[in-house]
Amino acid sequence: MRDHQRSQDSRSRVRDSFRRGLDTYHDAAIAQKRIAQDLVAMLQRAGAPERMTRAFEFGCGTGHLTRALVSAHNIDTLLLNDLVGEAEGSACQLAREHCQNVQFTAGAIEQLALPQDLDLVASASTLQWVRDGRLALERLGAALKPGGYLALSTFGTSHFHELVALGSDAAAPNYSDAETLAAWLPAGMELVTLRQAPVVLNFATASQVLRHLRATGVNARSGCQWSKRMLAEFDADYRNQFGDGAQLPLTYDTVWMVARKV
Repeated sequence: MRDHQRSQDSRSRVRDSFRRGLDTYHDAAIAQKRIAQDLVAMLQRAGAPERMTRAFEFGCGTGHLTRALVSAHNIDTLLLNDLVGEAEGSACQLAREHCQNVQFTAGAIEQLALPQDLDLVASASTLQWVRDGRLALERLGAALKPGGYLALSTFGTSHFHELVALGSDAAAPNYSDAETLAAWLPAGMELVTLRQAPVVLNFATASQVLRHLRATGVNARSGCQWSKRMLAEFDADYRNQFGDGAQLPLTYDTVWMVARKV
């Protein structure tokens, strides 16, 4: 019961953080946009059909993956989900530019009654927030029809390694490397594509790094309140350990996977 309450409290903090960043997320999430576009390109190379009857995207956010999917595929019915209900407006608006039948459901993917008989389940930069990744993939695989595709991206254990080295405790609950993600695939799912590679953004100051994190809502688990002295020390430590000339890197340790239900 206590673990359930902690999980609910953590989920509420994540929801509140992403809700606060919703207005700034779309423009600030440069890495996430690139990751989503790469995921759709991998899905196409994996042989996914151009036309699909039913597709489901969870963790749609402001629609980076949504736009890439509907631009590349002719989808009759697109079912969208996000933890933040307010994401419905932007994501659905993008989807309806190419897809007439778009539906949205708010809620945590772990607690959601999943749609069935799907040609595609897709999600970008979301699975790291799901505590039981193996169970999630089992449920998602069961929702696919034979021949359906599962296309996911998440982040590995070296995600934001610069911040971790500097003492940050703002990690998501479930960073998973490529080998782990592949091992979670349930029986009846064939691995088609698996890749892990860094996506690195560069900033002029540590303050810019922190503003980026706030704007993308990914600091949900950080309780730190910054004073001027703390910020100056953080900038100096960041620069000493990771600075590359005038730039400070921030590494998104990205994992992409495409699988097919046999």
